[in-house]
Amino acid sequence: MKYVGIATQQASNNRKSVMLLLAFPLLMFALLYAGCYILAMANEYDVVSLANSLFFSSAPFVAVAILLWFIIAYFANVYIIDKATGAQTLQRKENKRVYNLVENLCISCGMTMPKVHVIEDSALNAFASGVSQKSYTITLTRGIIDTLDDKELEGVIAHELLHIRNNDVRVLVISIVFVGIFAMLGQISMRLLVSSGRRAGRNRNNAAGALLIMLLVVALVSIGYGISMLMRFAISRKREYMADAGAASLTKDPGALASALRKVSGNSVLQKEQCESIAQLFIEHKQPKKGIKAMFSGLFATHPPIEKRIATLEQF
Repeated sequence: MKYVGIATQQASNNRKSVMLLLAFPLLMFALLYAGCYILAMANEYDVVSLANSLFFSSAPFVAVAILLWFIIAYFANVYIIDKATGAQTLQRKENKRVYNLVENLCISCGMTMPKVHVIEDSALNAFASGVSQKSYTITLTRGIIDTLDDKELEGVIAHELLHIRNNDVRVLVISIVFVGIFAMLGQISMRLLVSSGRRAGRNRNNAAGALLIMLLVVALVSIGYGISMLMRFAISRKREYMADAGAASLTKDPGALASALRKVSGNSVLQKEQCESIAQLFIEHKQPKKGIKAMFSGLFATHPPIEKRIATLEQF
């Protein structure tokens, strides 16, 4: 595996964050223009002129919507993720063991202590989230807290702290937010399409045109979702090796993290289905063994194989 330094990883993630932030509005405007052009094709004359007119008249509203979404995502990204996972704030008095481990590691590496959240789930998993110093959060499942010993849990927490320090979390959260908005738009579009189909059954007037427009919207949203998913999978999976190596260096105990990963392997799937949407944040994301995704496990994988990560740690 090619060696990558921390500074290089941080700079790479900063570039990816900026590129994603720029790519999202560009993608939205491209889809908007495509929709305007297809609608203008219904007019036999001067398709380009009509498409441009439709685009420039609707672009300001789309720009405002994008800006509002950016503001909401920046200030509420951890809240959105907590709602998807069911995570709750873990108070110091509730679990001094976890707080002491996080605090000691932060002191060791000179980091500001992030917030600590817990998911009441027996699965063994953990992740870091947030896009700024004020919002950085480490979330642990109840299963991983109760199952791992102190050394193993320290390795897991160090791994998540390294994701924060390496700026992995920021670029991952941005990609999740973008995929999420297209998924949400897709759900809304499908519901509107179904309701439009029902109304069309009662009222034949202009029903074909309304359904055609809704099908167009669904198609454009699907394209946007597909492109945003490609952006998500383009993020390097080497981030996990970097975080593992950094955690081993910070704790001076690579064997403890390797032992933790062995226990996590095969026991990492959370019960809430919404957790799948943020799977790339997890310390481990189990790949499907059946279905279409299993056929393309290498392409759709958000993490390198856990066996390879354990083997790498054992070489330290």
